[in-house]
Amino acid sequence: MLKQEKGQSLVEFALILPILLLLICATFDFGRVMYTYMHLNLITQEAVRMGSLGETDTTITQYAQNNFHVGDVNLLDIQITPNESQRKSGDYMTITLEYPVTYVTPFLSAIFVSPHRVITDSTIRIE
Repeated sequence: MLKQEKGQSLVEFALILPILLLLICATFDFGRVMYTYMHLNLITQEAVRMGSLGETDTTITQYAQNNFHVGDVNLLDIQITPNESQRKSGDYMTITLEYPVTYVTPFLSAIFVSPHRVITDSTIRIE
């Protein structure tokens, strides 16, 4: 009997391995998206605070680009509304950061939109 069951565990391992690897890669991708979101959220909050204190759009944009360490800074989209010539005390300003995160997991881009657009925004009253 033992001779007939000799390769059973190898077959079971071969059947489970692709599913296990897919789950590990998907967990890695989920972590990357969440890390990018948290990183962008912190940058957005600090940048909007700078804007509320009277900093220029150029200074705010430069701050966001200098503190973005997740990926290619050239893909980071920064939107500031209203622009510095239209801002006055008591109004609200919003800064939106957007960054595309591509999936590493095979077949995940067939299920979800790829690249995933991570978008954060923050609004504050101008002092």
